[in-house]
Amino acid sequence: MSLNGVWLPIITPFKEGEIDYKSYEKMINHYADTGISGLIPFGTTGEIPTLTEYEFEEMMDKTIEFNRGRLPIFAGVGGNCTANVVKRAKLAEKYKIEGILSVCPYYNKPNQNGIYSHFKNIAEETALDIIIYNIPYRTGVNITNDTIHKLAEFKNIVGLKDSCGDIKQTMNLLLNTPKNFSVLTGEDLLFYLTLTLGGAGGIMASAHINTEKFVKIYKDIKENHVNEALETWKELYPLIPLLFEEPNPAPIKYCLNTLGLIDSPELRLPLTEISEELKVKIDKVLTIKEKAKIAG
Repeated sequence: MSLNGVWLPIITPFKEGEIDYKSYEKMINHYADTGISGLIPFGTTGEIPTLTEYEFEEMMDKTIEFNRGRLPIFAGVGGNCTANVVKRAKLAEKYKIEGILSVCPYYNKPNQNGIYSHFKNIAEETALDIIIYNIPYRTGVNITNDTIHKLAEFKNIVGLKDSCGDIKQTMNLLLNTPKNFSVLTGEDLLFYLTLTLGGAGGIMASAHINTEKFVKIYKDIKENHVNEALETWKELYPLIPLLFEEPNPAPIKYCLNTLGLIDSPELRLPLTEISEELKVKIDKVLTIKEKAKIAG
């Protein structure tokens, strides 16, 4: 499959301590009609560290059921024990999904050889396609471009979610992208820049809001309507920093609850709901048009 466009790392809605599948189904039905390229459950935005093994399997079943084959699915499957990641990847193979998004091992801070060996093991043990996720400010270690190029030689390592936080590293990779390999930004504020430098798209939490505009920017740039895309980007830009002013996905859940797409902004500890000060800031930026569209 072609790995490009706008991919949504969908939130996990909670209500009274349980996964709210009514809201989850509503969300999938909504986003299936927005033009996104696919869904990614069980990411950081999906609060995967707080889900039990039973909830992972149950939610996988529900994701497949609610999606009804409309969108490709990459499931978040990562960790800092290679054997456990392989085990969960094999579990994910039972489901009708295209692949997995797998984060760089965190906390134990492997060197580049360890990172390479980690993803090599996963690639050799699963038939699923793999998107590598590089996010050093969460994992404590960066995946270098040299390591990414080596990993791109595996047929089923098909792309990178790039949140390296180093614009020079990002630009060097975009200008020297491995063959048959997709670089998708995970830094929402770099979406426009990534596309203009030839990037394949983005995996962005902020695309939960004003989704069609993100899709429009992608399509306009691919059709060389760069100036038109820039005007749309200017409309989107003010909200994006607010969605990360407090820990993700709390601000996004507040927005989705305000827009009527989920029944509750509830999170699981250690995350908590956003401050009253941030609510005021977000309320000033959320568009009336977006509220009316989702409510209707």
